[in-house]
Amino acid sequence: MKRNAMIALLLGATLVLNACATVKGLGRDIESVGEAGSQAIDN
Repeated sequence: MKRNAMIALLLGATLVLNACATVKGLGRDIESVGEAGSQAIDN
């Protein structure tokens, strides 16, 4: 029973960490689009 709980905990932690990485990447993408828009307006 403890083994199943440990596996579930590890899987949950993996999902949370992957979600954080995805949100971080999305933030970078949005930032780069904003910078490209600023450069286009300035030129």
